[in-house]
Amino acid sequence: MSASSTTAWRDLRVRLLSACVLIAVASVSIGMGGLLYKCLILGVMGGMAAEAAILFGLSVKSWRGALYVFWALGAGLAAATGRWDAFPAFCLTSLVFGAPLCAIMCVIVLSGNALLWLRIESAWPVLFVVCVVVASDSCAYLTGRLIGGPKLAPRISPGKTWSGSCGGLVGAVLFGCGIALAAGQGGVGTAAVWAAVLGVVAQAGDLAESGMKRALGVKDSGTLLPGHGGLLDRFDGLVAAAPVAAVVSLCVVSSAPFWTAGMHDVLVALVSRLPGN
Repeated sequence: MSASSTTAWRDLRVRLLSACVLIAVASVSIGMGGLLYKCLILGVMGGMAAEAAILFGLSVKSWRGALYVFWALGAGLAAATGRWDAFPAFCLTSLVFGAPLCAIMCVIVLSGNALLWLRIESAWPVLFVVCVVVASDSCAYLTGRLIGGPKLAPRISPGKTWSGSCGGLVGAVLFGCGIALAAGQGGVGTAAVWAAVLGVVAQAGDLAESGMKRALGVKDSGTLLPGHGGLLDRFDGLVAAAPVAAVVSLCVVSSAPFWTAGMHDVLVALVSRLPGN
């Protein structure tokens, strides 16, 4: 076996082991919910804030860097204790850190709030979003490697292809329908639609994070996850998809999963929130 093959196998092994640990921790936390799940979300929010601060030259050991991390934790804690109306204040006031860090804080706060919101009734909505995002990412990678073809966004992420993007969407739809069937709460047809929507949004989030890293001249957002990079690298698609799913969940009754929302439900929800209604 050549040195390059040995190195590739070692990297793949580290990546797989890291993924197994990540899946185990996430599965137990999502399944149990409650305090364990809330602590996981708050920890990820704080970790992503720390990575963002470092990326933009703000040491987490400085008072400004530490405050930025606690800003994200405060927003997560407010949502975890039922203060859902507090997130706009955390987003807007983070402008004190500058526009780039404010934008990332908004993403962190919105996605953290969304993931906490989606877990209120049951684990299925969170599982749906997570599985769709993971399927989109994994299927896009595998399809792109097998088929190749024209690049999707060569200036942002040279490794991504149109074939991979299409393969990712197919995977997202299949897994979304699978979760809907397993949940046994109906809406398999609409689940396919929302899975495709979330797949597109997740890929857009992936590209946005790649564009940010390219602009900053870095390969990974951090080193916390061996073989994967940082939290922002691993959850770039999830932080984009989760808020969309949370917004859609407002269109259905509290006991129904968000993927059962049809076009009529969305239109009724929009009209009901217009001024004068």
